[in-house]
Amino acid sequence: MAKVGYARVSSVGQSLEVQREKLSDCDKLFEEKRSGTTDARPQLKQCLNYVREGDQLTVTRIDRLARSTLHLCQIAETLREKGVDMVVLDQNIDTSDATGRLLFNMLGAVGQFETEIRAERQMDGIKKAKDRGVQFGKRPALTDDQIVELRAERAKGTLIKDLMAEYSLSKATIYRYLSEGQA
Repeated sequence: MAKVGYARVSSVGQSLEVQREKLSDCDKLFEEKRSGTTDARPQLKQCLNYVREGDQLTVTRIDRLARSTLHLCQIAETLREKGVDMVVLDQNIDTSDATGRLLFNMLGAVGQFETEIRAERQMDGIKKAKDRGVQFGKRPALTDDQIVELRAERAKGTLIKDLMAEYSLSKATIYRYLSEGQA
């Protein structure tokens, strides 16, 4: 039986050191610096391919492993099919017994609930900001007057490459400004 660890932090600026220390007694450790919301987590994929029947997958916290309750359940099912137990150190969960499996699923559901509540609050905040007139997204590269000027220059025959140099814009942006007024 191998004890396999998986550690993840969300961004490059964060450190894996605390998780490494907690997982120091693992025979093999997979680690990565990637957001939990992305599907592209190659080390998790390698870890799940690596574990074999009788192995134990150990993580420090559930949220280090899965990005949603559904994803957590999918991982749990993969591990169950392979005959691999999971241990979550900080929440004191061990899926080798019924109580551990129950607690594992409950914490996963609570984690998903917290994520959804956070997203709802964020959307409420964005809506309130928009109602107050806050603008989101990239600022326009040109003012309305500059757009009129750009279109006039193009109508006089100025080349796209010359407009690109004059306004310090890409070809695609120039064409977008030229086509926005037409339709």
